[in-house]
Amino acid sequence: MTDLSLYFSPVSADIFESKHFTHQRMGHLISTYSNEGQFPGLDDVDIAIIGVPENRGRDFQGTGLNGPDEIRRFFYQLFPARKQINIVDLGNLLSGNTLEDTWVAVAEIVSMLLEKSILPIIVGGGQHLSWANYKAYEKMGQIINIASVDSRFDIGENSSDSHSRSWLSRIILHQPNYLFNYTNIGYQTYFVDQDAIRLMKKMFFDTYRLGFVNQNIEEMEPMVRNADMLSFDISSIRQSDAPGCANATPNGFYGEQACQIMRFAGMSDKLTSLGIYEYDPEFDSNGQTAHLIAQMLWYFMEGFYNRMKDFPIKTKEQDHYFKYYVTIEGQKDEVIFYKSTKSDRWWMEVNCPTYLQTKFARHYLVPCAYSDYQSACSNDLPDRWWQVYQKLM
Repeated sequence: MTDLSLYFSPVSADIFESKHFTHQRMGHLISTYSNEGQFPGLDDVDIAIIGVPENRGRDFQGTGLNGPDEIRRFFYQLFPARKQINIVDLGNLLSGNTLEDTWVAVAEIVSMLLEKSILPIIVGGGQHLSWANYKAYEKMGQIINIASVDSRFDIGENSSDSHSRSWLSRIILHQPNYLFNYTNIGYQTYFVDQDAIRLMKKMFFDTYRLGFVNQNIEEMEPMVRNADMLSFDISSIRQSDAPGCANATPNGFYGEQACQIMRFAGMSDKLTSLGIYEYDPEFDSNGQTAHLIAQMLWYFMEGFYNRMKDFPIKTKEQDHYFKYYVTIEGQKDEVIFYKSTKSDRWWMEVNCPTYLQTKFARHYLVPCAYSDYQSACSNDLPDRWWQVYQKLM
């Protein structure tokens, strides 16, 4: 197996000089690669942080190379929600000679961590690193769902678009394809071409406008819970809350909403990787954005260590679920819903041909909300059920 330490440089030592680093804080509880020759071990590790100081492939190639360390300055000062955490910080990735070399390295590292059941968190660089994250799953032969918190779809409008503006189209067009579903959370219509919106609908992808999400933030929990991989573009947060981004705009999510989405992600048993992208200290104000990202990471980890492990397909303990059969007029088969007695979360089972059940075992049991069950009881087939059904047929 490849020696992971060959890919990384240690975290800057001056980060640990703050008087706020007491033994109860993250900086002391996380095993960090801070000295040459002392790379952290990976036994019994739950989460691994990967700093990626990569400027290439973005709209604006500023001074974001020290972005991961700026985030660490704030993150390491936070108190954890629990004392027992098994988290490592692998340091900062050594940049490849080309951007493509960096992609290959990220894909290799992420796949190695996933094979060890370690959840990688990529911090820094452009959102094009989502492509490298996706390639890690391809190496494992795993069909996945991607959720992206972004004001745009990033499918590229022309050949001159940066890699960060076209990473999704790269994934969609790639063959063989391992993408089952894509969910966008928070797109802003004036940034998105109407043809792109129609394309998303044609492909049965889930897209949610910022205005809808603002009014229905709890409805995003099942959407995030359905993802294997979450890609978070900091430019989706309003500029007043997160100025440290070259693409920051006046409208977007509030910091509290970003943290709430991250907690949803942390609590999802299905989600196995996370990336937070497009942070650039050059545009930040007194470390405000770095501090917000640190708190977003905190909420993700707080959610992670409160995972219920109640995804129905993974357990034989049927007493942990209520199972509901709903008959809908015009539907040949009943729609089956599951409700966890541990978390009160809901799933619905989508009809899947027997010969495809092995291939799509992780996808025909779809996270949903109580409102979907109510719709079915009112003789209205939930949109989420129908979209997944179209992909399975």
